Amino acid sequence: MFWPMLAIALAFCGIAVLGVLAARVLVEVRRLARQVSESSVRITRAAEDLERAATPLAGQAASAFRQN
Repeated sequence: MFWPMLAIALAFCGIAVLGVLAARVLVEVRRLARQVSESSVRITRAAEDLERAATPLAGQAASAFRQN
């Protein structure tokens, strides 16, 4: 009777360890998803800034190209 109870106790401890590790992974995945979201917003903002900055330059290049 001792060995089956020991096996059940060890199995429970193993499942408990896996549960704790799964919870830690879940927390880290959420943190990573938040960082990816913030990075996406920053990249979008930077792309918009670049587009706004490049528009006048493209207009100047087009007018210089037409003059030649």
